[in-house]
Order: sequence, then structure tokens, then C-alpha cells
Amino acid sequence: MTGVLRSDGARQPLITAPQGSPGIQLFPSKSMTTPTTSSVAPAVGLFGLNPLVSAPGILVFLAAFLLMYAGTYAELASTTWATEEQGHGPLIICAAAWLIWSQREKILAGPPKPSLFAGFTLLGLTLVAYVVGRSQSVIEMAAASQITMLMAGFLLLHGTGALRRAWFPLFFLVFMVPLPGALVQAITLPLKSAVSVVATEVLFWVGYPIARNGVTLTIGPYQLLVADACSGLNSLFTLEALGLLYMNIMNYQSKARNIILAIMIVPISFISNVTRVIILVLITYHLGDEAGQGFAHTFAGMVLFVVALTLTYGFDRLLAVRFDDQGGARGRRE
Repeated sequence: MTGVLRSDGARQPLITAPQGSPGIQLFPSKSMTTPTTSSVAPAVGLFGLNPLVSAPGILVFLAAFLLMYAGTYAELASTTWATEEQGHGPLIICAAAWLIWSQREKILAGPPKPSLFAGFTLLGLTLVAYVVGRSQSVIEMAAASQITMLMAGFLLLHGTGALRRAWFPLFFLVFMVPLPGALVQAITLPLKSAVSVVATEVLFWVGYPIARNGVTLTIGPYQLLVADACSGLNSLFTLEALGLLYMNIMNYQSKARNIILAIMIVPISFISNVTRVIILVLITYHLGDEAGQGFAHTFAGMVLFVVALTLTYGFDRLLAVRFDDQGGARGRRE
């Protein structure tokens, strides 16, 4: 018999737990000491934004922005964007808007810290540029001012952190700004000449009866003038914008890989445009002038972008052989 010896010499039996019962634990288990916690979902504001962000302020700014630039968009739609050379403007705006919307949580993360001085200073300069552009019919200045207007909005509504995180969508809008006419003329003529020379040499090398006089190609009984739209300037800017958008979506970690791919888009655009001119010349030679000026002209434009995107993706796969094993593969988006 076991027990506790009392002061009078008698033993007091211990109280034991019945067989099969858990008994008394001197050291409780972790499950007994760990408090039960319930997971609380983070608060979400309007449109999935940080609840600290002023959603009404954003809505007021966007409404004022659209009201201010509605006239500029209408003028661009009837002039610059109606041309084949610079008709990619609306696509650039839509892509930039999608980038900002898809990255809104990252861009507006953290508590707002508005930069009032920098924001109002940039806002004032933007208003001056906008007024001058609209009053003097300098559509390039009026269109470019919307980029700095958005920058001022980020500074005033959230701070420099949001502006820094939104740098790519804002930079991407540069491709929407119409090119000055003098710059277009200065670049277009050399590009047309280069495209004409390469297309003539390729067709002559494969045996076609073709000759060139400046930017006029003569093949059989037909004469074709390489127009400004065939110079490749519009496709160069459009493809460069698409290439940068592709790299942003892929989120490659290697700066060298991104730079090389961005530079290679220039010769890829030139090769694609030469391919387009060769296709138009061959269609005209084999099917007649009406076929070359009809649906085939639009079809050749589609072929240009198919060739360009195929070459861009193929070259990116070649870069992957070198850079993916050196930490240059895609990173995880936050």
C-alpha cells in the first residue's frame, strides 16, 4: 500500500484514477496551452482596393480626367488614330488601363502618403501644357499631358510609392502619343528605301523580273510604289509596344534578357515589313493589280504581325536556353 506519511505516523492513501482514465498531467500538452485563434480575412475596400485608399477620391479624379480629355480623344479619333500609320493609339490606352487595373492592389498597397507639393506642382505644369496644346492645335502636347496628369493623380491620392510602382503602365502610354510630322518624315523615307532595296534583292535572287527606281518597284508589267504605310514605322512602334507588354507580362528577372529582346524587336519589325512588301509584290505579279490592292493588302498586314510575333517568341525561346538557368526566368508576381 502506498500513501503519504502524515505527521502522526499514519499513512494516507493516494487517490488514483481508475484504470483507463487519462489521469492527471503535470505538464499540459501543446494542444492544451496553445490558444485557439480564428483567421480574420483582411479588410477589402471598394473594387478590391486597400481600405485606407480613398475610393471616392479616385472616382472623382477619373471622372475629371475623362471629362478633361474627352475632346482630345475625339480629335485623335478623327485625325491621327484614323490613319494606318498611328492607328494603334486606342489599343495602347486600353492595354495601359488593363495593366493599372490588374496591378491596382500592388500599386496602391500600404497607407496613403500624399505628396502634395510635388503633386500640385506637376498638376499645374500639366494644365499649362494641356491648355497650350489645345489652344494652339498641338495635339502631341495635349495627348502627352495625360501621362503627367496621371502621375500627378498618383502623387496626390497615394504618394511617391504608388507612382514608382505604376511606372510601366505610365511609360507604356508614351507609345500612344502621336509622333511629330517632321520626325515621321525624317524616319519614313530611309525606311522606305531600305525596305525597297531588300525586297528587290530577295525577289531578284529567287528569279523574278524585278527592278527598282527609288521606292518604285517594277515587276513584269506592274509598277508598285512603296507607300509611307509600308515603311515599317507604324509597325516598329506597335511591335515595340507589344514586345514591352510581353516582357512585362512574362516578368523576366534578367535585365540583360529584357534589353536584348527589346533591341531585337527593331530588326524583327524590319524583316516582317520586308515580308509584307514581298507578299504584296508576288500577289500583284501573279494575280493582278486589283488583287494586290484589295483584300490581299489587308491580309499582308496581318501576315506582318504574325511573322513579327512568331520571330519575337522564337528569339525569346533562344534567350531562354541561356538565361533560364542563370536566374533569368519568370518571377512570381506579387
